[in-house]
Amino acid sequence: MKCIPVSYHHSAVIFFFSIFFCQISFAVPTDVKPVHLRTEYKLNPVVDATTPRLSWELTSAIRGQLQTAYQIMVASSPVFLAADKADLWNSAKQPGRATNQIEYAGKPLSARTVCYWKVRSWDKNGQPGPWSAPARWEMGLLDPSDWKAEWIGNDLTALGKGKVYHLPPAPFFRKETTLKAPVKRARLYVTSLGLYEFQINGKRVGNDYFIPGWTDYNKRVYYQTYDVTANLKAGKNALGAIVSEGWYAGYLGYALLIGNPVVKNFYGDVPLLKAQLEVEYTNGQKETIATDQTWKTNHGPILEADILNGETYNANLEFENWSQSGFADANWKNSTVYPDKPERKLETYPGNPIQVFQELKSKTVTPKSGGRYLFDLGQNFAGVVRLHVKGNKGDTIRLKFGEMLFPNGEIMTENLRKARATDTYILKGRKDGETWTPKFTYHGFQYVEATGFKTAPSLDAITGIVLSSATPQAGSFETDSPLINKLYQNIVWTQRSNYFDIPTDCPQRDERLAWTGDAQAYIKSATFNNDIAAFFTKWLVDLNDAQRANQAYPLYAPAPSVRKTDTYSPGWSEAGIVCPYIIYKTYGDTRVIRKFWPNMVAYLQFMEAKSNGEYVYKERSFEDIAPKGGYGDWLSVGKKTPPDLLASLYYGYVASLMAEMAKAIGKSDEAAHFEGIFTKIKQAFLKHYTDSTGKFKTNSAAYGDGEGYVDGTMGFDGHTQTAYANAIYMHMLTPEHDQKAGDWLMELIKANDNKLATGFLGLKPLLPALSSTGNSQEAYRLLLSTEYPSWGFEVVNGANTIWERWNSYIKGKGFENNSGMNSFNHYAFGSVNEWLFGHAAGIKVGEAGYKTIMIRPEIASEGIRSVKATYHSISGLIESAWRKTGSTLTLQMTIPVNTTATVFIPTTNPATVLESSKSLKTNPAITVKEFKDGYLQLEIGSGPYHFKSQN
Repeated sequence: MKCIPVSYHHSAVIFFFSIFFCQISFAVPTDVKPVHLRTEYKLNPVVDATTPRLSWELTSAIRGQLQTAYQIMVASSPVFLAADKADLWNSAKQPGRATNQIEYAGKPLSARTVCYWKVRSWDKNGQPGPWSAPARWEMGLLDPSDWKAEWIGNDLTALGKGKVYHLPPAPFFRKETTLKAPVKRARLYVTSLGLYEFQINGKRVGNDYFIPGWTDYNKRVYYQTYDVTANLKAGKNALGAIVSEGWYAGYLGYALLIGNPVVKNFYGDVPLLKAQLEVEYTNGQKETIATDQTWKTNHGPILEADILNGETYNANLEFENWSQSGFADANWKNSTVYPDKPERKLETYPGNPIQVFQELKSKTVTPKSGGRYLFDLGQNFAGVVRLHVKGNKGDTIRLKFGEMLFPNGEIMTENLRKARATDTYILKGRKDGETWTPKFTYHGFQYVEATGFKTAPSLDAITGIVLSSATPQAGSFETDSPLINKLYQNIVWTQRSNYFDIPTDCPQRDERLAWTGDAQAYIKSATFNNDIAAFFTKWLVDLNDAQRANQAYPLYAPAPSVRKTDTYSPGWSEAGIVCPYIIYKTYGDTRVIRKFWPNMVAYLQFMEAKSNGEYVYKERSFEDIAPKGGYGDWLSVGKKTPPDLLASLYYGYVASLMAEMAKAIGKSDEAAHFEGIFTKIKQAFLKHYTDSTGKFKTNSAAYGDGEGYVDGTMGFDGHTQTAYANAIYMHMLTPEHDQKAGDWLMELIKANDNKLATGFLGLKPLLPALSSTGNSQEAYRLLLSTEYPSWGFEVVNGANTIWERWNSYIKGKGFENNSGMNSFNHYAFGSVNEWLFGHAAGIKVGEAGYKTIMIRPEIASEGIRSVKATYHSISGLIESAWRKTGSTLTLQMTIPVNTTATVFIPTTNPATVLESSKSLKTNPAITVKEFKDGYLQLEIGSGPYHFKSQN
């Protein structure tokens, strides 16, 4: 740049510009940038929420960085958005730190609208950062009048074969259409009563399986939306679909096992399809092709397809090119149109669809007697296999699935009970071989026993296809202990296997139901492994749709009662309160509270009435349900915790959660009401269930010989690990009583040879209760134990998933109860994951949505010398790691932008604590609060930190 001399009388101008440029030079652009933009928890989704919620995370290299304001722009086209022409919504600059749960507040959105959006944030110094990369969402069909399609079907019931399993073939549907111009945009809106696969011009649409998902089909069914612009061409096109009975008309749960009057067809008899293809041409014209009676239908190679019982496929009955144009369908008949139920809602699918997670190659193939071959896939999982085989026409390959082997090496299938879980493929005899994967069934297994191979198969004859709801990975956990690392991987695999559209109990036997006790006990653990916000957005609708006439939440959802006596159970039904609370606390989601508030209030009213105004459930309060008292602390060891005592604890617990949730949605009067209820329950509980010393007691004589109660013959005692662990965890005690309870809990563990004795409801709070009463070293001892019962016992006995029973299998001995209740893929006892992240790594949520965070790692005195955990919260990535080297403890942590953390550094000498080798006093990003109970408490802002202390 040239310097141009100026005369003196221009000095005023020079002064003005010098000030102006000085201001610009000091206004340094901030590096705060929004990333990971999502709508309703998803990336670029289709939604039908009229005010969808937007969220983002922030990145910055500067410590202690905060957002002080944000601006959102929403436009109807990418071009408009790039030009800052926000024709749908410009939020303008909005002060505040909110980065999620922000409701769209622009122009009303009509069906099919595609919305493009971006956001920018102002940093802690009030400087605006760059705009984010653009994201989008699309509105689904918002009104019943948007649907032109009819429900079509083909009743093949009469073709069902078999005395035990009546399984008809799966119907095929097709429609040819001529598109009269090049296609600009095309959307397929599709659903079914049953399960469907849709094809266009010979290719499968989408990557989703088991769609449209399991719901109470009498109340609602979900649909999927696919952008199929690239699937279509001007001229002739063909649409095709296959539909199976699925959860709608297929076998459910253990209905067949127990001889229920209804074993299948719980919602309907004939699977139905509803689809419409909406095409917009480049010339501006539009056309809709919808299911009606003109769609042709037939049945072909899929002779049987059932979720529990398996799939049978005869390749000789295939329709070559059936979903391509020009196929000769003269012998296909017209579809039957079925009436809709006007009360049934049709909504866009809100969850994470089931997709292929990975493929597993066979580890070994072992010949067995009678022409059998045993394949080992190396991992217990949920899914199917891809069969690759070469043989003669009519050869039949039959595949059986099992989780475990008997000690003699034979496959164990007794624990499947009435689930046939068998896939059958009849060869066409292609010279170059045949490949087949079933479409409408899945199994829980590690081993496959195959019969029908004419020559010894190679390893690639069977490939495992892992299926799971596509919940994004959120966490990781690693230590220097191979035992604990294996335990964590077992937990992850078990969650992956059972978060399958709904949170099932197990993927293998004739059950696969979303039991509420399992779901509520495990949900917090689940949040650390995966982003389950959308998954539970879906399932909580199922749960509330299934609320019973007396306002109790059911034992499982969705499902009609697969046994007449399946009603509700204390400690299980509370999932209706606990699960929304965890979703609120984890993701800052208050909409879930507002949506189900009337349902939750109704349940609390039911509980209050059940207590007869006494705010405690005395012995035998629940003897009217089956089993008596409910399921209680399922599969605990030793004397049983009285179900009524547990019910009282849960009553108090959910009342306290209701008070907190009421505050979160601004219902101060109701918050005070539930606080009062909580106080009354605590007082009534302590009065009835404690003796003069505060020790828990019960009138065991009231239960008689225990007949009708779960494990009632083992006797009842109020003085149990489960009772104290829950009371401490649920804050049902005074501070003084809390410590006493912790001491009694320790005594009980020591009296039990330093072993746990808890079941499904007692396990989750056990280690947290020990930690909160100063006994974290005992928690570590239990964690590291390999004696029965323990997590380590499962690991050393070969587990690669979490078992339902502590003693499901013992090497050299075999199985316990393998033909009854013995799942090897059951996440309930994986609820220890909550302690791994929250205590071993020390990551805890503060304000809802991790707006504030607490990091307080508990250091093992022996057995583990390092822990590293990461958790991708809705506010960003949190990391916490510690390592012991001699007397030196190092801690590394990362706090997300726009959050603050309270950090507790374990130390015996606060003066030795350094951060990045510097004294804390010289670090402006750290505020030292106090030193107490062996921890130095600090307040820190965002960024990475490296602490070191001497112990």
